[in-house]
Amino acid sequence: MIRFIAKRLLLLIPMLFAVSFLTFVLVNLGGSDPAEVALRVNEITPTEEAVASMREQLGLDQPFLRQYGDWMLGCLHGDFGNSYVDNEPVAAAVARTLPNTLRLAGVSLAVILVFSVTAGVLCAKYEDSVGDRLVRAFIFLGTAMPAFWAGLLLMWLFAVKLALFPTSGMEGASSVVLPAVTLSLGYLSTYTRLIRGNMCRNSRESYVVYLRARGMRERTVMRHIFKNSIQTSLTALGMSIPKLIAGTVVVENIFAWPGIGRLCVTAIFNRDYPVIQAYVLLMAVLFVVCNTLVDAVCMVLDPRIRREQEAQG
Repeated sequence: MIRFIAKRLLLLIPMLFAVSFLTFVLVNLGGSDPAEVALRVNEITPTEEAVASMREQLGLDQPFLRQYGDWMLGCLHGDFGNSYVDNEPVAAAVARTLPNTLRLAGVSLAVILVFSVTAGVLCAKYEDSVGDRLVRAFIFLGTAMPAFWAGLLLMWLFAVKLALFPTSGMEGASSVVLPAVTLSLGYLSTYTRLIRGNMCRNSRESYVVYLRARGMRERTVMRHIFKNSIQTSLTALGMSIPKLIAGTVVVENIFAWPGIGRLCVTAIFNRDYPVIQAYVLLMAVLFVVCNTLVDAVCMVLDPRIRREQEAQG
């Protein structure tokens, strides 16, 4: 177990460096000169002298690899540079907005876990019943709607017509409900189908027949089936956590939620390259780290994976 985690951590180092280099290259492939962009967003006429001075100030007069090295060294120290718009340190902007996004993603994750696990277990227990089909149809319809359309419908019904929740912003605990539900709709169907499908397959295994032959209570049998069916869902969940955080871009802009996704969209419109670079790098790190953590959790929960890793090692 320790050897496996150490090996994965060592593999993270070249992977993260590759991601950071690709991020730096892609952002700098834009057709606009960052120095000229930095002048225009601050309403300064981009004369040749002003552009040259700004390029020197931003370090853009250095060779490309030197620019990347300086940027990467700064990132390792928590310095992502300064915003072109207000000259605020990007790290400070990320620190201000990221907790709001994590709060939204955390509530959405709780909604996904509660509803998908409950619906998946009930649908598997009453397989092919009327309730099973109705639940799956309802969840499928909710998932089929685009996030922006579902968010607008929820806002119109629960905020405008019923006045149960605020329409936008962070105005207390209730303000997170509509954005969290909107964000979770796209994942409910996936996990409900995963849990239901795995449980239905496992319920036909020989060990289930043996448990029932021994006179085990149905609740105990269902608990064993659920435990043996959860691995695939956990793996998918590990990849969905960073997707939830990255996927808040649309929802945050609909509900004016002051998170990092909204910060990134504003930076894209302003061509604020340091903020865009920091956002892309942060999302990539989240994907890689969450995937590694989920692999470790799966090894803890499933002895078969541990034995397989020991055999390979």
